[in-house]
Amino acid sequence: MPHTKSAKKNLRKSLKRRAHNRDVKRTLRLHLKAFQKALNGPIEGLQAAYNAAAKKLDKAAARGFIHRNLAARKKSQMARLLFKKTSSAAAPPTPTA
Repeated sequence: MPHTKSAKKNLRKSLKRRAHNRDVKRTLRLHLKAFQKALNGPIEGLQAAYNAAAKKLDKAAARGFIHRNLAARKKSQMARLLFKKTSSAAAPPTPTA
């Protein structure tokens, strides 16, 4: 345990920051999981889930909760899945003869 006054304050600050960081990361994981669940649903819901998750990723990266390359990688992975889903829905089915 800290002994000095400044060490006690730093402990309080670090505990508060740790709680906030964990909350932000938990929210981020929830949005990423919501996107994964939306892959089975309609395209409009998937687009909305992508927009929400991308916004959370950008904010977390801007504020230093996660690395900016991690945010870019996750957004790219989600965009690839979104494009695959939308392009398969927009393309007419090929006739089998």
